[in-house]
Order: sequence, then C-alpha cells, then structure tokens
Amino acid sequence: MALDTSLVGKPSDPSVFEYDWKTLALYALGIGAKKDELDYLYEKKGPKVIPSFAVVPMFAPMFDRVAATGGDLAMVVHGAQSVRIHATIPSSGKLLTTATIRGIYDMRRFAVVLVDTRTTDHAGAHLFDTTAQIIFRDAGGFGGETPPKEPKVEMPKDRPADFRVEEGTSPEQALLYRLSGDLNPLHADPEFAANVGFAQGPILHGLCTFGHMVRHVARGACGGDATKITAFSAQFRRPVWPGDTFATEGWKLGDGKVGLSMKVTERDEAVLASAWATVAE
Repeated sequence: MALDTSLVGKPSDPSVFEYDWKTLALYALGIGAKKDELDYLYEKKGPKVIPSFAVVPMFAPMFDRVAATGGDLAMVVHGAQSVRIHATIPSSGKLLTTATIRGIYDMRRFAVVLVDTRTTDHAGAHLFDTTAQIIFRDAGGFGGETPPKEPKVEMPKDRPADFRVEEGTSPEQALLYRLSGDLNPLHADPEFAANVGFAQGPILHGLCTFGHMVRHVARGACGGDATKITAFSAQFRRPVWPGDTFATEGWKLGDGKVGLSMKVTERDEAVLASAWATVAE
C-alpha cells in the first residue's frame, strides 16, 4: 500500500504531555541510569532532566503522524533521531508538541518518513525540537524522491578518542524502556519479533540506545552533567538486543562538538552512525 503523501507539511494538533519526577526517573532507569546518577533519579535532587527525555513527549504525536500515512506498522524501524535543546526542560509540568511530516521518500525497497516536532511548555516557551527518521521496510519503489543526505561526521584518524564509556544493558532493558511510551511489541514479544525477522528475540528500542549514548556523553565530556548537552543526533545502523554491552567513544572536535562511535562489544559491531553531540562550554 502506498503511503499517503498528502500529509506532508501539515502540522498535527498540539499533543499534551503531563509529567512529574517519577516520569523522569522511570525514563532515566530505562536508558540505564545507575545509583551514582542520583541527580536524575531522586526527587530531592530536582530531579535534573537528561535531555534525551525530549524523545518521550514527542513520541506519540510523531508516531500518530507516521500511522496516518497508512503504512504497515509491523514493518516500521526507527532509522535516525536528532534533538536540539533550546531551554532547560522543567522537572515537571505540561508540554505541548506539534508534529509535521517533512517528507516521504523512496529508497527502492524502503520508504523513509521524516517527522519534525516542536515542543513548548504550557506558557509557550520553546523547549526543544526533534526530527525522527522512520523506515517502512518493503514500502519503497513508488517513484518518489530520495531522502536528503545528512552531512557525515568525520572522526579524527590521527589520535585516540578523548573518552570511552563501556556499559552493559540488562536482559530486561527493553521491557523497562517501553514503560516510557514506546509499546511496540517488537521490543517485548518473542513471537512477534520472530515473525518480522528477528528470530533471536525482541530488540532494544533505538531510542533506548540513543539515551545511553547521551548519558555516555554526559559522563565522558560533561563531568556527569547531562544538562550541558544542547544537541545530539545518530543513525541506527544495527539491531541491539537487551543484555548487549555498549562501548561509546568520543572525540572533541572543537566549538563544543563531539563526534561519537558506539559499538556492541560482543559482536564488535557499530550500532550507530553519523553520531554527534554538542556541549555548552
């Protein structure tokens, strides 16, 4: 079934997302936060907000736009994600998010949907923007344009990484992360996962990997203070299974930009590409 391109450029109605410190703590645990990251887990600490939390309020309105295209949601894979922070995310409150499909693109076998979101607080202050690249497997070949090319992030080849963070995930990581709103059975149901091509079992959410990456930048480049991270982006290249171990390396490129490489150590396999973050200096 061809995707409905008439939705391109039409913003959704604002989606309301209310949250408190428990919402933030659950998200932080879902992306692997440990007891030494108490600032993001304990209400007496605020708590602070890990900036990748931006993907939580954006998820429902973004996914509603994707679903409205009429594609087969069982064949959906998250291809890439970017976030740009404009102001400190409050520790609780009400957020308003609008989602707009930027374009629907043809990659022969795959169709690619780019969805932009804009989020404000209840008073209208602009907090963050996101862009999600959603891939419909086996939905390409409709004669559309190819997606715009993103600039590549070149890692220095003449020096080692400025930091490396290695961290395991738990076998229950996807079951925990899904409680923040992404209930796709691909991340919970072994039978469903096998039926769509993942015989090894449910895979970890790309956005869970994304959140781990942001935490690793905070640890490696910000002295643990994730609120210094102002933008970040990555393409999801390979599936990750709960229980895999991440190794994230970062190179400081100047002007606050950090180039990133993230692998699963068990397979020595890169799981993110074109990954980067910017840090307030």
